Amino acid sequence: MPIRSNSYPMVTVIIPAYNVEDYVGRAIESMQRQTFTDFEMLVVDDGSTDRTGDIIRQFTRHDLRIVDFHPQNGGAPAARNLALNHARGKYVYFMDADDWAEPSMLADMVAAAERDHLELVVAGFYIETYYGKGDEHTTELKSRPSAVYPTQHEFRVAAAELFDQNLLYPPWNKLFLRERIEKLGLRFRDTFWDDFPFVLDYIRDVERVGVIERAYYHFIRQRQDSETTRWRPDMYEKREEEHTWMLDLYNHWGLDGDPASMEVVQRRYVERLVGCIENVCNSACAMSVDEKLAAIEAMICSERAQVAVALARPRSRMMKTMLAPIKSQNVKLAYREGCIISYVKSRNTKMFATLKARR
Repeated sequence: MPIRSNSYPMVTVIIPAYNVEDYVGRAIESMQRQTFTDFEMLVVDDGSTDRTGDIIRQFTRHDLRIVDFHPQNGGAPAARNLALNHARGKYVYFMDADDWAEPSMLADMVAAAERDHLELVVAGFYIETYYGKGDEHTTELKSRPSAVYPTQHEFRVAAAELFDQNLLYPPWNKLFLRERIEKLGLRFRDTFWDDFPFVLDYIRDVERVGVIERAYYHFIRQRQDSETTRWRPDMYEKREEEHTWMLDLYNHWGLDGDPASMEVVQRRYVERLVGCIENVCNSACAMSVDEKLAAIEAMICSERAQVAVALARPRSRMMKTMLAPIKSQNVKLAYREGCIISYVKSRNTKMFATLKARR
């Protein structure tokens, strides 16, 4: 028998899907196994060219809570926005189609939101990086102790610790109040890595936030063509843009002079600068060696990079060593370091994921 939903569900689950035939079924089933059942699931097949759309249709035949959309390919932001335009739930939960969630996630999130009248619930999550041909993978836990921040100021002061654990970047470890989304007119921006600006817009003036220490969501790094693994010719420009957003946020919060907050913001930037150097050294990058050296020089010798590396306090000896070429503005050493990181990243996924988790 198909499962019937109420006219106005408590939660709208939104899943954009593009060419994920090997994973989308697992994502949908993890939602069907939720102990909390008062939800609608809006799954957007974003013009897939594989069997993704057919798999989604099979689920809609047996579960009336699932509504499918099949627009032409427009990217993840457009897919999420399409679903948001049809959402009816009091709360909104976003999920990626190649990940999965544990059964008690929605129940615990909704309970916290209702009990403490929260505008945002943030939970822990796992990063699982697969390597080889089997089920072998590394697991990295991202979590902070449970807490309720009933005022803007309390949340803003605590936000640095949440950012430091990557808890405030993605949308999929959060429960959002839909009324607030609509009041602010929020939608996902037409850009890659579109989820971060959406979250930043939402938390900018958020009032009541709750954190759940337990991790439920399993963020899977497995597909070689995923957004988190591919080479990006404009990665540096994107990281510069993101850093500007962070500085603007903390200026708006009146915490741009707070040492603890700024240390996290600047360390975040300079650590991602290392990723930009690796991106330039990626074998898929068609620039000549001289062009790569010039690009790296522009990155590490900028005033912004030098301010960041001066304020950052690396948490490991390894990261302190990796930041040394930036601090000394040694372009050739930074290039060699980027080549080594890129080699390890492409040849030994397990080692790369382990070292990255320990940074």
